Amino acid sequence: MIAGNGDIVVTRRQAHFLGRRFPCAIGRAGFCAHKREGDGTTPIGIFRILGALFRPDRFNGGILPGASPIGFRDIWSDDPSDTAYNQLLPGAHPYPKGHERLSRPDPLYDLILPIDYNWPDPVPGKGSAIFLHRWRSPHHPTEGCVAFAFTDLIWIAARVTSRTRLIVGTGAVR
Repeated sequence: MIAGNGDIVVTRRQAHFLGRRFPCAIGRAGFCAHKREGDGTTPIGIFRILGALFRPDRFNGGILPGASPIGFRDIWSDDPSDTAYNQLLPGAHPYPKGHERLSRPDPLYDLILPIDYNWPDPVPGKGSAIFLHRWRSPHHPTEGCVAFAFTDLIWIAARVTSRTRLIVGTGAVR
């Protein structure tokens, strides 16, 4: 597989995008070709970035074309028994099924870029809420997402286009 310069190529400790290298963090259990909900792995594959969501009370997402604000009650369903599994549910908190609140008390989701892993027709239990987001600290593992330093994430988000692919753990050649 040959990656183009406009692709984000993620390896275990860094990502390459538009000629630059960025330190990153992946799932605590590494990469996996057969991700399952809650396994702590980052899915291997080639994905599209679906857009950008931001916390307007913490970050001026208006600097990112097309970015949408995260509402205080917005959630992402992560319950395999939910008919809305792996979907954004605006204004749904409180919610009776398992979910992730997007307006977290920590800054991890101040800016998120959801990807099309197990979307738009999710397979229950195959994994949900896979995003590019801010890391907790350098290389601190995620639950399955790809995380970056906040300034790097902003730089990346500002340059993502509809043609940008996220290539994760496939051994892509540049």
